Amino acid sequence: MAEHHELLGGKLHVYKRDNSRFWQCSTFLGGRNYRVSTKEESLGRAKDIAEDWYLELKGKSRAGELKHGKTFMFAAAQFRKEYEALTAGERNAEYVAGHWARLRVHLEPFFGTKVVSEITPGLVQEYRVHRATSRKHPKTGESMRPSRTTIHHEIVTLRHVLKTAERHGWLQYVPDLSPPYRSSGKISHRAWFSPEEYKQLYEATRRRAKDPPKPRWRWACEQMHDFVLFMVTPACARTRRGDCSSAMWRSSRMPVRTKPSWRSAFATNAASAIARACQAPLSHLKGCGTVDGPRDKGATSGAQSRRPRNSRWTATYPSRPTAFFQRPIASC
Repeated sequence: MAEHHELLGGKLHVYKRDNSRFWQCSTFLGGRNYRVSTKEESLGRAKDIAEDWYLELKGKSRAGELKHGKTFMFAAAQFRKEYEALTAGERNAEYVAGHWARLRVHLEPFFGTKVVSEITPGLVQEYRVHRATSRKHPKTGESMRPSRTTIHHEIVTLRHVLKTAERHGWLQYVPDLSPPYRSSGKISHRAWFSPEEYKQLYEATRRRAKDPPKPRWRWACEQMHDFVLFMVTPACARTRRGDCSSAMWRSSRMPVRTKPSWRSAFATNAASAIARACQAPLSHLKGCGTVDGPRDKGATSGAQSRRPRNSRWTATYPSRPTAFFQRPIASC
């Protein structure tokens, strides 16, 4: 060490290293050493900067603002090492690369120098505000807000790093990272049809099923028409689209009303769609209280045939459960 000077009764040291042209300053405070470069080549200016730095550090120490512990950058490096070693071959490479990109581009520049114990729910909220206002559109100057999913993925990566710090004892507990002010990030309202709108819809699908734009689209148009008839019935009014798409004949039990009303018309249309999907005429379903499919118990191998009383036809049921909309059917 070429030169060394003591200030404030030996509490502050100003020195210059052999391989540097700038003056450094250091002090011992609160049980640990602190060092910083003054970025000055002049000794007089370096002493002034060192005294201001010491007094500021002393004030933070008295106010309890000096935090000791591992920084977020250190915890992120530990997370990288553990995550790569413990999930080798178990996680998609693109998913892992997304974690590294979020750390490098967004999280480390904001949290990098902070001690992990300084990361509070308030600081995480400041990060959300920073992400929502930091980017500006080059033409309009408006803030370019990231999507809800993007912020969610960044918070997931942040939680991974904080859990790593918690496991190693660098953090007492992981703070609450849930977004405030918004109970649900995705709010949507399901659409519905009035009787007039529904009539317009199924008449349009019926015309398309009878006269498709291309002959090879006939089967798809017929399936769409039957699906429209089936989905708007009272029995399926509160059923999700995916559940109706994967419904099986064995689980069907739909009442067929006899009183004339638009609701009974819906049920009759649905029964028609189910019957045609399973290659059974509608006349078998009229007058029945329910539409019941074959049960697993007692089912025989091969096709099972029934011939109802006073009927001219035979309904053939498959020996295994068949989805409603999996077979070519005739349009109604």
